[in-house]
Amino acid sequence: MNSNKKKIIIVGQGISGTFLSWFCYQAGIDFIVIDEPRPNVPSRVAAGIINPVTGRRVVKVWLDDIIIPFAERAYQAMGAFLNLPAITKTAIVDFFPNPFMKESFLKKLAQKENYISILENEAAYAPYFNYEFGIGMIEPAYVVHLQQLLPAWNAFLKKQNLLLEETLDVSALEVHPDHIRYNAITATTLVFCDGTAGAANPYFSLLPFALNKGEALLIEAPDLPSGHLYKKSMLLAPMAEPGIFWTGTNYIWDFEDENPTAAFYQSATQTLKQWLNIPFKIVDHKASVRPATVERRPFAGFHPVHTNVGILNGMGTKGCSLAPYFAHQLVEHLRDQRPLQPEVDISRFKNILSRPLQ
Repeated sequence: MNSNKKKIIIVGQGISGTFLSWFCYQAGIDFIVIDEPRPNVPSRVAAGIINPVTGRRVVKVWLDDIIIPFAERAYQAMGAFLNLPAITKTAIVDFFPNPFMKESFLKKLAQKENYISILENEAAYAPYFNYEFGIGMIEPAYVVHLQQLLPAWNAFLKKQNLLLEETLDVSALEVHPDHIRYNAITATTLVFCDGTAGAANPYFSLLPFALNKGEALLIEAPDLPSGHLYKKSMLLAPMAEPGIFWTGTNYIWDFEDENPTAAFYQSATQTLKQWLNIPFKIVDHKASVRPATVERRPFAGFHPVHTNVGILNGMGTKGCSLAPYFAHQLVEHLRDQRPLQPEVDISRFKNILSRPLQ
């Protein structure tokens, strides 16, 4: 086959593009990834947490019994292929920030909800944390080592000549009914995994994206045990480097830009001082804008008019758990015409997407 003829062009190598290309590779589907290297894309800023329960009401995440085991297997397989630890199974030590949160937790516990329990020996954490209202446990939870996994897959793609590191020039894209041409590359299909850029993508900008911004600090706290995740009004997650922890968890819907803010730095520092009983040092401050959606469901599938142009996007804060499953589903859809999960299939927006491109 001519090296410039591909079955699929994948735009973006965040968590969605990484897994779409991984499953294409596993399935023997010829592809090329086009990716603009940027340091502050969400998958390079995120802590990589998979938490099976969510919110103040302590509810199980959507499709937890399918998506979480699938994700664990997918990361283990990819890690084995790349010879690195891609995922760590752990637990979240959940410090109740107030009596109401404790009450919600206990109510779910009485209903025999999965994943949660009360920690009996609370005193073990007194040397490290200040807390007044007790501690719950959430397990299993997972940490995905994105800071190692994404660069390793990037290096593999480069070695195989399957990566073009540049910004996709949409004006150079020629979409025909039976093929797609981009400069010297010809393909049958193109899938945008372009994260927040999807909200301005001419093919998919009419989809109900709801971009939000998150910020995080990296702290050095060598005295803090690194065997668990810790949660109160913020989340603390151990990084691969010993003694370094990621901390953050904010959703800013109205923001000026994607840069870190002094306001978050100050409030997060104050929260940590009140919560931690041990010394810590802030070593970095990061921010990123996430490609979330109004319905809190991802976007997957193909354009109703330009039927060889697809999308895998809108993972929001759950990208580490959602991306493997829906990337795999999209590859099966491409290869065997298997149906996509109705809640993510963009055919539900057929009417709005059928309008002329802007």
